[in-house]
Amino acid sequence: MRSKAAAAIDWELLAASSHSQTAITIREKLQQQDYGDAMHGLEELIDALARADKRALETYLIRVMQHVIKWKLQPERRSRGWIRTIRNGRKEIRKLQQDTPSLTDQFIGEQLWDDCLDSAIGEAEGEMDCDLPALALTWQEVFENEYRLDS
Repeated sequence: MRSKAAAAIDWELLAASSHSQTAITIREKLQQQDYGDAMHGLEELIDALARADKRALETYLIRVMQHVIKWKLQPERRSRGWIRTIRNGRKEIRKLQQDTPSLTDQFIGEQLWDDCLDSAIGEAEGEMDCDLPALALTWQEVFENEYRLDS
C-alpha cells in the first residue's frame, strides 16, 4: 500500500509543465472522488492558464510596440509586413482579452505597458542595430492608428 505522502501530487509543477496532463489527473482525482485534491489541481491549472495568457499578451504587445517604433523611426523601410504584424498582433491581443476577461485595457496600461515598452525598445534596437533615443508610445499609436503605406 502506498503512503499518502508518496501519492501526493505537486500540482504547481504539473500545471506549469503540462496543462493537458493536469486536466487528465484532475479527472482521475474526480473519478476517485478525491474532491479536495482535484480542487487543488484545478486551482493550480487555472493559475497556470492565466500566466500563459498573460505571457502571450505580453509577447503580442511587445511585437506590436516594436513594429510601431520601427514605423516611427524608419519611414524609409516601412512595409506591408510591418502593417500585417501590427494588425495581427492587435487582433491576437483582442482575442486573448475575449478569452481572458481579466486582461483588460486597464490591466495592459497599468501592469504591462512600461515593461513591454522597455522590451520593445530593446528588440527594436537589436533589429535596427542602433541605440534608440528615449521615446514613448501612446495607446493610440499602439492600438488605434491605421498604418498604411500611402500615408
